[in-house]
Amino acid sequence: MTLRTGHIGLNVTDLDRSLAFYRDVLGFTPLAEGKEEGRRYAFLGDGENLVLTLWQQAGQPYAAEQAGLHHLALEAGTIEKVREYEEALRACGVDFAYEGVVAHREGAGSGGIFFHDPDGTRLEISVPSGAEEAPAPSGAAPTCGFF
Repeated sequence: MTLRTGHIGLNVTDLDRSLAFYRDVLGFTPLAEGKEEGRRYAFLGDGENLVLTLWQQAGQPYAAEQAGLHHLALEAGTIEKVREYEEALRACGVDFAYEGVVAHREGAGSGGIFFHDPDGTRLEISVPSGAEEAPAPSGAAPTCGFF
């Protein structure tokens, strides 16, 4: 396969609120912003590359029961970094799906935190290893599939 993920686009209800969340809490770097009425957007990245685009086009919050994006998964370098994000997110009053770091499934070393952005979009910050001692809330089923 020659394709790879380019960037993720999310519809949001309030660009200013979502931009503050993704920039200030999750640490994305603003690359560009469109401020024209009816055409507001923000390009966010890692400092060099476009990673995420926020489009102010949604009239309602995220709906998990509708077809479309299931969740946005982000990867941190270490389990300690995941816990730092958890602390920052808790300080902002973010809604978590599970209490603390959880494993992706029973016996997995991978795992992370699962939470919701200001519009209710499901997000994950995880690591490929380091969560060996964490509980697996969905047993052998993928934790990221059922929150």
